[in-house]
Amino acid sequence: MGAISRQDPAKARQRPLPEPQPITEHGPARIIAMCNQKGGVGKTTSTINLGAALTEYGRRVLLIDLDPQGALSVGLGIPAQNMDRTIYNALMERKTTLADVRVPTDIAGLDLVPSNIDLSAAEVQLVSEVAREQTLLRVLADVRNDYDYILIDCQPSLGLLTVNALTAAQGVIIPLECEFFSLRGVALLVDTIDKVKERLNPSLEISGILATMYDSRTVHCREVFSRVVEAFDDTVFQTVIQRTVRFPETTVAGQPITTWAPTSSGASAYRDLAKEVLAL
Repeated sequence: MGAISRQDPAKARQRPLPEPQPITEHGPARIIAMCNQKGGVGKTTSTINLGAALTEYGRRVLLIDLDPQGALSVGLGIPAQNMDRTIYNALMERKTTLADVRVPTDIAGLDLVPSNIDLSAAEVQLVSEVAREQTLLRVLADVRNDYDYILIDCQPSLGLLTVNALTAAQGVIIPLECEFFSLRGVALLVDTIDKVKERLNPSLEISGILATMYDSRTVHCREVFSRVVEAFDDTVFQTVIQRTVRFPETTVAGQPITTWAPTSSGASAYRDLAKEVLAL
């Protein structure tokens, strides 16, 4: 075990991050899919907080909830369950555009395309569509010039909706809980990303792997993180998201951590992640 398991491998990788440059005009957006087929890894939390942190640097951001459970909408305090029009309508109805279904959030510069249980029908209905994998890409074209970043919160599966997100995206961020079973799932996800890149979207790249629920006090967590870095090297973001009670609180409050607890370590971690994403 020795020294390596006693010191914090995440801390050892920390380097100063460049301050983001201000921009004078917006768009076209860089599209990033937040993806992991394992649930409960901090995917939705990371989508909300990365989006909110990017707006602090003057970027316009659109969040797309592509999960029928609608956790992204709930996390921003938007009651999507009662909404008549959601991402489902934009995907399935030719007359409905994303501009018709997006809603502003309480954060300036941050908009949301909400989702609810209706979206679960899309997975089945899309099967018979022509160019079914490109449906989301097609509807995104409508709003892409309005934003600097579009972040897609994928559902925890590798089904047709997730393939749509990967076909539309230029980058993938993989939130990864620092525990052993998560490592096995990443290999499967990387395999899917490679297939989508080969067959549907040659410009798709892994933007980075984000270690979430990190606890430097446990040997297990530090060892898993070291193994992830060993396997993926510079693809792993140097920012790690520590385990904290603050994140469940923000969900109840329906706010990002950057506004709910702006001086917390969680908020500063997502600001660091935003700097890394802006530097890509």
